[in-house]
Amino acid sequence: MSDTLSQKLGHAFQDQALLKRALTHASADAVTSNERLEFLGDRVLGLIVAEKLHALYPHDAEGSLALKFNALARGAACARAATDAGLAEHVILANSEKSAGGRDKPAILSGVCEAVIAALYLDGGMAAAKNFVERYWAQQFDELGHDMRDAKTRLQEWAQARGKESAAPVYDMKERAGPDHAPRFVVEAVVPGFDPVRGEGGSKRQAEQDAAGKLLAIVAPQDKS
Repeated sequence: MSDTLSQKLGHAFQDQALLKRALTHASADAVTSNERLEFLGDRVLGLIVAEKLHALYPHDAEGSLALKFNALARGAACARAATDAGLAEHVILANSEKSAGGRDKPAILSGVCEAVIAALYLDGGMAAAKNFVERYWAQQFDELGHDMRDAKTRLQEWAQARGKESAAPVYDMKERAGPDHAPRFVVEAVVPGFDPVRGEGGSKRQAEQDAAGKLLAIVAPQDKS
């Protein structure tokens, strides 16, 4: 791998094969893909984020810490970090996945990011993994707010505040496309009196959250994320 990538990761790998595996998507090689490393990286990331939140917010209750944790450890946060670290151009994909825009898919970027964190941990210890996370999650930590409710929760509470049961948002899955290892979901969110809004994501939940966020921006712009 290039020296540029090592600089972005903040670590010079002793085991280059480990880094290559972390960057290999299942579409390119299902046998030696990064899926096992994703599993480990998710846990390493969780520990680093939890430890930092515990130190940064000494007066927060468990519930408040959990909301902040979920915002930082979810797939969207990992995909954002992967983009900031420039991992997309280094992902190893099958030609068909490249043609389908795989380098821009949040689910793929999220998985690669978690796998790279695991590879950093295995090759350089917790210090190497922590350095990467603190570098590429810094802005996301700074952006944490007091209101950590997700978009679906805020939309539901907005609807309840209108005092009408019929105002509750309804989610309808419109499309599920793509291979099993990189699916794409399209969900439509509706509240009475407003045009339907569609959201997309690598899972049904992500698509619902995306749709809810877009609908919030219309029905309650002061409460949008």
